[in-house]
Amino acid sequence: MAVLRMRLKLVVTVMMINLFIFILISRNSGRDKSGQLKLKIPSKPFWTKLAPSPAYWNRQQQILDLQNNPILTLNFNTTFSPDWFNDTVLSSANPCQPNVGVMTQVKDYNSLPERFKDFLLYMHCRSYPILVDQPDICKEQPFLLLAVKSLAPHFDRRQAIRQSWGRTGVLANQTVVTIFLLGDTTAGDHHPDLSEILDYESARHKDIIQWDYRDSFFNLTVKEVLFLEWIQTRCPGARFIFKGDDDVFVNTYHILDFLKGLSNPKAKDLFVGDVITNAGPHRDKKVKYFVPESLFVGPYPPYAGGGGYLYSGDLAARLHNVSQHVTLYPIDDVYTGMCLRKLGLAPEKHKGFRTFDIEEKYRSNACAYKSLMLVHSRTPQEMIQIWDWLSSPSLNCH
Repeated sequence: MAVLRMRLKLVVTVMMINLFIFILISRNSGRDKSGQLKLKIPSKPFWTKLAPSPAYWNRQQQILDLQNNPILTLNFNTTFSPDWFNDTVLSSANPCQPNVGVMTQVKDYNSLPERFKDFLLYMHCRSYPILVDQPDICKEQPFLLLAVKSLAPHFDRRQAIRQSWGRTGVLANQTVVTIFLLGDTTAGDHHPDLSEILDYESARHKDIIQWDYRDSFFNLTVKEVLFLEWIQTRCPGARFIFKGDDDVFVNTYHILDFLKGLSNPKAKDLFVGDVITNAGPHRDKKVKYFVPESLFVGPYPPYAGGGGYLYSGDLAARLHNVSQHVTLYPIDDVYTGMCLRKLGLAPEKHKGFRTFDIEEKYRSNACAYKSLMLVHSRTPQEMIQIWDWLSSPSLNCH
């Protein structure tokens, strides 16, 4: 016992000595030999000159960050080179005219595929006239808004969705509204003029939203920002939004059950889907998602596959606001991930979203779809068949 007390005294004594030394060092640090406080002079400038990124998208984002950061704006003359900043600012004077400056600002512009040239020339444009609108479609505020990306010629897909998972009205005691998002497919892409048939479809179903821009793969991001703006104008009261392609099957029943079980804090920041992480741009020109280094460098943020994802109306408003501060990117689901990251959020992975399909042996099993929210891809006939399976009172999956 005596030995234990001696050890304890020794430990306490050592601790007190160490504390005394620490106090002496703390009091004398930062002082010269005479005891006067020494001025600490930074070894590097506080504001360093920001060099422009060699990649065009990254450079445009640097400029947007400057424009929207009051601290950087006040320090403009010492942080940015006016030469590379003003080149792009001047191009926004007439926002929807082609920005011919990109031809010299993107080093390999002339060797890029035509789809990139078209995107680069107009990537600064975010506003297009609306051709077909449904101003009263959300007169009764929907619990769930189903927004489907479609192309003008896809009549059969839209009709199959109307007859299956996109039925509007009251479903499971909740109001559901469906809209189809279209651009103009005749502008330079040699599609037949289907405007008269589309006018009839719109008058018949009153669920078409169409803007006057070229409806191409790279312009899906334009469709995204126009839709976010449309929500704030026409449907700001939507509690939740599903946004997806017209070749997916959606189990609307399961989505409604999932949403009704959410707590308020969880619902506010909801953004779920089939999330892809640790990804980056494809550099193989043969791949659909190819992006050259002259356009973008760096990793992608986590993002939900564009086949379909689910988010809150509250978050839609914030995405609309923050999208003004994120440069348009040619892949829409990656762009949405960029906007989420700007908000300090990330999409949440949900196993019910199967954008890469399910095993072939289960595809004809009705019960395989009961716990899913989305599966890609399905033909119009398969959509109607699966919906009939799930709607049948005799379906027993126990």
